[in-house]
Amino acid sequence: MPADPSPGLAGEIPARSAAVPQRGATRPIRPAATSAVEVRRSDRRRRTVSAYREGDRTIVLIPARMSEAEERRWVGVMLDKLAAQESRRVLGDGALVERAASLSAQYLGGRARPASVRWVTNQNTRWGSCTPAEGSIRLSHRLQGMPEYVVDYVLVHELAHLLVPGHGPDFWRLLEAYPRTERARGYLEGVVAVDRLPHLPTAREE
Repeated sequence: MPADPSPGLAGEIPARSAAVPQRGATRPIRPAATSAVEVRRSDRRRRTVSAYREGDRTIVLIPARMSEAEERRWVGVMLDKLAAQESRRVLGDGALVERAASLSAQYLGGRARPASVRWVTNQNTRWGSCTPAEGSIRLSHRLQGMPEYVVDYVLVHELAHLLVPGHGPDFWRLLEAYPRTERARGYLEGVVAVDRLPHLPTAREE
């Protein structure tokens, strides 16, 4: 879904002729710790910047005359804006089933076919769990409000357990297919570090 800057952030963006890429060009960039980002410039776009997810890429739409420095700044702004929107998005159980099927098809060749995927409120020490014999996957409610790529990672993690029960080399080879595995693990490790402060529960992968 397109995400436009809020009024006052966008405003009139000054156009600078020096070091401006060719109009209408698309240019892939890959900032640190993000998925691939593709910047698309448009002559028709004058005062707004927008962005949306397209598979594993983020598309950022900017005015053609924006300078490279402004481009870099706005890419950062829009990535933060998208992440904030995704953190507020909570999938229902039905949508979780559909999401799991899509992730299985995309990263596991469709081989993992869960019979059920649902949120649960009794998993405060693990992010997700599954019962391969039943084909059931359960996600901790604590994931709700986290970035979409983190929830996707936990889903892929549990889908992989439907194929490989333990955490051996075969399991981690399956997880290599998901491009944000390391980023998501880092995010969850950061949450766990905060959880380990006094008087807070802990959570871990299972």
